[in-house]
Amino acid sequence: MELVLGIHFAGAGLSIIITSLLFELMLGLSADWQQQWLALAVLALIVSIPAWLWMPHPSAGEQQGEVAQDNPPTNSFKLLMMSAYFCAGYGYVVSSTFIVDIVERTEGLQGQGGLTFLLIGLAATPAALIWDKIARKTGFLKALLAAYCLQAMGIILPVLNDSLSAVIISALLFGGTFIACVSLVLTMAGKFYPSNPAKFMGTMTLAYGAAQIIAPVPTGYLAEVFGNYDTGLYLSAGIVMLGTVFLMGLLRLDSRAV
Repeated sequence: MELVLGIHFAGAGLSIIITSLLFELMLGLSADWQQQWLALAVLALIVSIPAWLWMPHPSAGEQQGEVAQDNPPTNSFKLLMMSAYFCAGYGYVVSSTFIVDIVERTEGLQGQGGLTFLLIGLAATPAALIWDKIARKTGFLKALLAAYCLQAMGIILPVLNDSLSAVIISALLFGGTFIACVSLVLTMAGKFYPSNPAKFMGTMTLAYGAAQIIAPVPTGYLAEVFGNYDTGLYLSAGIVMLGTVFLMGLLRLDSRAV
């Protein structure tokens, strides 16, 4: 299952690379924003065809009613896990939404926003597979703890240093960790509920998705008030670090050595 999830999430990083290249191509053709959106829509339509055709069907075992044994965590574990995942979602959406504008607003880095987004995709493509190997050696919670810390560093680095090298490191750190947080958490969810992993995965995704809805609002408001994204990035990194507190709580509760 871990390998399947790793390959699955490699597609997310690959899509960032492809859309970055398409965007640069459209800029080279002097396309306006409407034409850029149309090009992205056509790309989405094209890739949806193989996604639909390759959609897996239930296996013979599933059709015959074979059920794996679940090993559900306690309610306290679930609550802490959802809280930690909410924090990861907050950190993810702030950087992924505003990173290009942050770079373009930085003196001396105008025109480097597309490169930054491309680097995020390059780092994200192999990240899930790499972090899965790390998790098998350290345990999933310790791997998540490391990924959260590195993600927070990637978020805050552009505030501390506005050089191109710092932005590149930031993009690689962020791209190499945000997708790992998702894949590791969903792998854990599958381990707890092998008979029906989608149910708990859906619950966890609800927490992550709620953060994605909430986070851009205060970030945009703070950027408008202060004229830059520094405060919003500090807040985002702080919330991700709050997630590490929840993860340490999970380590205390963990008796299943996930």
